[in-house]
Amino acid sequence: MFNKLFPIEYSEPLFRPPSEADSLILQITNGCTWNKCSFCEMYSTKKFSVKKEEDIFKEIEEVSELIPGIRKIFLADGNPMVLSTEKLKRILDKISKTFPKVRRVTTYALPRDIISKTPEELKLLQESGLKMIYVGIESGDDEVLKYINKGETYNSTVEGLLKAKEAGIKLSVIILEGVGGLKYSEQHAINSAKILNAIQPEFASVLVLSFPYGIEHYKLKFIGEYISMAIPDLLKEMEVFINNIQLENTIFRSNHASNYLVLNGILNRDKELFLNKIDFAIKNPKLAGLRAEWQRGL
Repeated sequence: MFNKLFPIEYSEPLFRPPSEADSLILQITNGCTWNKCSFCEMYSTKKFSVKKEEDIFKEIEEVSELIPGIRKIFLADGNPMVLSTEKLKRILDKISKTFPKVRRVTTYALPRDIISKTPEELKLLQESGLKMIYVGIESGDDEVLKYINKGETYNSTVEGLLKAKEAGIKLSVIILEGVGGLKYSEQHAINSAKILNAIQPEFASVLVLSFPYGIEHYKLKFIGEYISMAIPDLLKEMEVFINNIQLENTIFRSNHASNYLVLNGILNRDKELFLNKIDFAIKNPKLAGLRAEWQRGL
């Protein structure tokens, strides 16, 4: 969509993390190179393409005339890190030159795209302004990752994210509650905690699996047996996950629109607080402040 009052032409649908609500979204790619995950419909209507560099630079220049004081920029769409280091650096340098007040640039990334870059390349991007990447880990369990057709493994995810972290790029990661269904719930929870323990991200969040096209549609795409989870099952999965967490100083959130039990804090500092809140919700669901959608199912 193009708004003549705003000089960026967006190819919709357009997505950004909740924490980038006040950032300028600069779309440098369209869609996702993988676009095969069973749970994800974000870019199902798009074919991956790269925006012309001259168009990106033109939009940067025109936006700077309207809003010269921009401080945060998010690079869309699904995985701009697939672009060459040279191209990404030219874009970052253009941003830095045009928006001198920018404090950080962030983007979505796939572990495989990070692995494809050398430590020196990642450090160069970090020094050029790329301060944080958002990664949908979804699960730390290899069996679940296979069933959701993620295209990553526990090892590839840890390798990629530690490589980015060693270059000074901060990590904001997502685990998807309920993504493996009831049959794989415990191993999903345990190994998702394990992978977070291994990478020690600066930020972590848990979202709840949703079914925009219905649960039967998801079951057809799930490469395995997906058994639906009731509310108590999801609470138990979160309990197992938090119980196995060993983090040093990670800001944790489960306050997305998909979440029903809200948890905000720092792990492991607030681990016992979280576990007590989950336990109370399991034993007293109608008194625990669960969102209305959950309460109707109790």
